[in-house]
Amino acid sequence: MATHDLIIRGGTVVDGTGAPRRAADVAVTDGVVTEVADAGQITGAATRELDADGALVTPGFVDIHTHYDGQATWDSRMHPSSWHGVTTAVFGNCGVGFAPVHSSDHNRLVELMEGVEDIPGTALHEGLPWTWNSLPEYLDAIDTPKDIDIAAQVPHGALRLHVMGERGAAREDATPDDIAAMGEIAAEGIRAGFLGFTTSRTQNHKTSRGELTPTLTAAKDELVGIAEAIGATGQGVLQLVSDLGDVDSEFDIFRTMVERSGRPLSFTLPVSPRSEEYHRMLLAQVERARADGLAITGQVAVRPIGVLLGLECTLNPFMRNPVFAEVADLPLAERVAALSDPDRRERLLAAANAREENLVGGSLIQKFDAMYTLGDPPNYEPPASDKVSSRAEAAGVSAAEMALDLMLERGGEAMLWVPFTGYGTGNLDGTREVLTHEFTVPGLSDGGAHVGTICDGSFPSTLLAHWARDREREQIELEFLVQRQCRDTARTVGLADRGVLAPGYRADINVIDFDNLLVRQPELAYDLPAGGRRIIQRADGYLHTFVAGQETYAGGHETDALPGRLVRGPQAAPR
Repeated sequence: MATHDLIIRGGTVVDGTGAPRRAADVAVTDGVVTEVADAGQITGAATRELDADGALVTPGFVDIHTHYDGQATWDSRMHPSSWHGVTTAVFGNCGVGFAPVHSSDHNRLVELMEGVEDIPGTALHEGLPWTWNSLPEYLDAIDTPKDIDIAAQVPHGALRLHVMGERGAAREDATPDDIAAMGEIAAEGIRAGFLGFTTSRTQNHKTSRGELTPTLTAAKDELVGIAEAIGATGQGVLQLVSDLGDVDSEFDIFRTMVERSGRPLSFTLPVSPRSEEYHRMLLAQVERARADGLAITGQVAVRPIGVLLGLECTLNPFMRNPVFAEVADLPLAERVAALSDPDRRERLLAAANAREENLVGGSLIQKFDAMYTLGDPPNYEPPASDKVSSRAEAAGVSAAEMALDLMLERGGEAMLWVPFTGYGTGNLDGTREVLTHEFTVPGLSDGGAHVGTICDGSFPSTLLAHWARDREREQIELEFLVQRQCRDTARTVGLADRGVLAPGYRADINVIDFDNLLVRQPELAYDLPAGGRRIIQRADGYLHTFVAGQETYAGGHETDALPGRLVRGPQAAPR
């Protein structure tokens, strides 16, 4: 008779606590870890025994900054995140989502998500079933079997529109009654199982019609009032993204929200491409808050956030060129042929180009001196010689012509990459600095979003492969990275039952061929509802991924198991 459901034997266990790696066995029963012991020390039989000799055994990764709000309603697989060892994904970030909602406001929320997170409106219109109005009803709608666990947060944009209508969309100041109503609904969501409340205060976030996000100018009393209502429930977290133009003023809001609610807050902490001191100033603000007993944490990217440019992407260097407009609507193969015609190429390169200011990253489409080629596997800390401008100079052609030729490769599916955070110095030293700070956690992967411009759901794979193995200087200890991407991210959002390989914790587990862990080149797929296209990115090296003790991926391929579920509310650590 089997003693355990699963024993993973002989792997190199990195348990998520920061403890040194060791050769150990891991036993699992009924979806939780029951024993972790030195290799060969776990006795008894198991329904399945897995030989992990030569492989890393880690907790499943917890990604706290995704946007699967729509995908979770129509899809059982949270790709691309689940290809990258993620076993829990938290969405509803940045104040965008699909509940609460009046039936008359469906289009508005689609336009907001389409504009802010670059998810095709046609796919959202086709895929969203809209079987809900309230926050609890939305949770019920997404509480279906998945390949990973999911959790949601209350989005301020939807909440403001629901309560204030046109006044909310127009960014008018909320009245005390508005604030009370928003707080009451947000608290209802928290009690129903939402993990927290999120908002956006950045001008980068616009609807697909170019309108600024409804929450951009929300006053301090509105944000504090909603936070207080959430605090009265005794649970929930707060998440913000801000332009941080007036750092002192914004941190005053952050601090007051935490002080008055008693709830922890995390915010997007960028590495500026222009100033090496900017992130240090933000870290100093976080340190002061922590010294004052305020639980404020920075969410940081593990590599530069950058836009992908290509003929099938949302952005490309010629998208506002009148000659490109002649062929923009042709099928890809015909477009490639047309752009390869010598006469049209000459007219295209001679015509005026313009930036696209209304789309995230649109101001970067002409920055050839900050535009890079991405190989397979892609190098996210590339040398200057990989710049499009450098390659053009070496070939004796214009940068625009080089960009065109590079995008025409792979049948027109090749992409260029323009980092817009964290790479102004031509290296990732600033990123390393924020990654290793005691009051930050990895985040900002935006899995499920920016499907035509950004593909950063692969962040967890980059975190391990680049920082603990491939970087030629100043690497980061593997044990620390696993702790950050597992236990620390989980605790940041109140999920203390996962992220550690120890008895009583969730049996979310990755078995990884670390020597061969690779992030693959971004590619195009046409698998969204209504045939919508998206950029996806796969990985090599994930031998086995388990969610609640059931194998969901083997050798990078999905199994039939769908043990993932909606996580409702904070989860306590095992005793």
